[in-house]
Order: sequence, then structure tokens, then C-alpha cells
Amino acid sequence: MPKIVHLIRHGQSAFNAAFDSILRVDPMIFDPHLTELGRAQAQALADPVRWAGVELVVVSPLTRAIQTARHAFVGHGARWHVEALHREKCEHSGDIGRPPAALKADFPDLVFDHLDDPWWHHDPARPTAIAQEPEPLLQGRVSAFRQWLAARPENEIAVVGHGTFLHRLTGVAFKNCEVATRTF
Repeated sequence: MPKIVHLIRHGQSAFNAAFDSILRVDPMIFDPHLTELGRAQAQALADPVRWAGVELVVVSPLTRAIQTARHAFVGHGARWHVEALHREKCEHSGDIGRPPAALKADFPDLVFDHLDDPWWHHDPARPTAIAQEPEPLLQGRVSAFRQWLAARPENEIAVVGHGTFLHRLTGVAFKNCEVATRTF
């Protein structure tokens, strides 16, 4: 039986705002938070009727995705799972995450113990560099995530993630806080 999956791109982040305002130059903002506009976008997603059937919220470990999910699913009783498979493609500073312990300090109610450290794409030979994730690795993650979703026992899942990853998964170019519902 196919499952319903609501794919949601995070709200506007500080990286998105700065990147767009400085002619698409990397502003060197690592693991950015949502902007005021991003929080408003995420809050606008909160709809108990729309999300009534959601049994599981799957969220990327990047802060902007967690914050978006928190606003969108405030007071919702679904289980949560932090999953690094659908993290953003590493291309810029904003795609670099934080260690699981730092995330746990900010989001103590979520579980991060299963994440590698680091859990984002990196070059061990150059640990402070922004390592560009090759397209074949991204495509491998997309396939693995698709399989992961298909193997889940839930009938309805919400996934809060990132534009490039969701584009590779669906072929749709997502705007901030855009939702696309698919069956898997």
C-alpha cells in the first residue's frame, strides 16, 4: 500500500536572505537559523486539519529544518525522527551542520545519538573546508532516502528538508515552506 508523504522545504534562513541579497555569494553563515520571515512562513504551515493523519515527522539535522518543523507541527502528536539522509547537498557554508551534542543542547527533546559526527558531507583531509558534495553521492542519498521512506511502517509522513535534495527527489524546485504531497 502506498504511503502519503508531505515534502516540505524549510522556511527562509539567514543564509537564504544573505545569499539572495549579496548576488549569490556565500555569506559564510554556518547552520543558519530561520529569519523572522522564515518563522512566519513556518508558522503559516501549522494546520491541525492538514496534518491530522501525519504519524511521523522526519526532519533534517540542519537547524533551519528543525525550527521549521517545530513551527509547522506545534502541538501535533506525531513521533519525530532526525534523519541525515535528506540533509542538503553540501555546496555552501549553510550546508555545514553542527555536532550532535551541540544540536542536543539546543533541541533537548530530539534524539541525535544515531548521527555520525560529522553527519554532513566533509573531506577528512581538510576538516575546516566546505567540501563540495559530488552529484553521484547526492543521487545515492536520494535513492537511499526513497528506500528508507518505503520501508517505514507509517501510512502518512511529513518530511522537512531542503531545496536541492527535494528537487533531486521530486523534480520540483521548492520555494521556502513549499509543500508537495507524494505517494511512495
